[in-house]
Amino acid sequence: MIKFTRRKFIKTGVFAAIGLVLLDSLWFEKYVIDWNYFDISKSEKDKLKIIQISDLHLNQLRSVHKSIARKINALQPDLIFITGDSVDKTEKIKPLHAFLELIDNSIKKYAITGNWEYWGNVDLVELEKVYYKNNCELLINDNRTFSIRNREIAIIGIDDFVGGNADFEEAIEGLKEADTTIVLSHCPEHRDIIAKQKGNILIDLVLSGHTHGGQITFLGFVPFKPQGSGNYLKGWYTESDPKMYVSKGIGTSMLPIRFGARAEIVQMDI
Repeated sequence: MIKFTRRKFIKTGVFAAIGLVLLDSLWFEKYVIDWNYFDISKSEKDKLKIIQISDLHLNQLRSVHKSIARKINALQPDLIFITGDSVDKTEKIKPLHAFLELIDNSIKKYAITGNWEYWGNVDLVELEKVYYKNNCELLINDNRTFSIRNREIAIIGIDDFVGGNADFEEAIEGLKEADTTIVLSHCPEHRDIIAKQKGNILIDLVLSGHTHGGQITFLGFVPFKPQGSGNYLKGWYTESDPKMYVSKGIGTSMLPIRFGARAEIVQMDI
């Protein structure tokens, strides 16, 4: 029988704790995706099922991305929204294409830019082509209105607030009246500007990302939030209009770890 001294016991406990923290930050919170579901529909009739994918920061196709695609295909959402920072280099568009190809092509998708598409000098023409091949429109200060499930839906896509040229007024040019209006804006801080510029436009939902939920947090303390986060970190902000959800996203930037900010996919009925 092995006997442990108090010192050995403490040392073993410390090493075990360090090991668990490393396992959590390097693997669990990055690759075990948290699927968060919300029902914000106004009626039980003609609900729309949407999925938000944010901050992929895709560098290679991994098993986690394949599992995401399989679950999306099983859920069969009406719409998928890709809210920026999908890639940070032009050469990473290829694995993005491989990921999108795994998702049912019949599912309509809309995407916007994030700061890293600009900071990484990503070829936006090439990115737009790849999105188009996968039934996805890249909206850069633009909008679309269409009919689905007996409802008129308007999607407003904003260019990135930090790296690009976010222009809400340009984005709403020619906007048609709709039953439901959704804004895609990578940096949540831009919501403050949208609130001032929206006028009489009724915005039902703003979908953002960018913050990674802090990416590395300690008991609620967030050492760093990227420029463009403003007073926002993660989850719902409903204290004023328009209401917004900030996704923690999937990938990582700067450091390849997550701690206290588990990766997520957002599913909503609206």
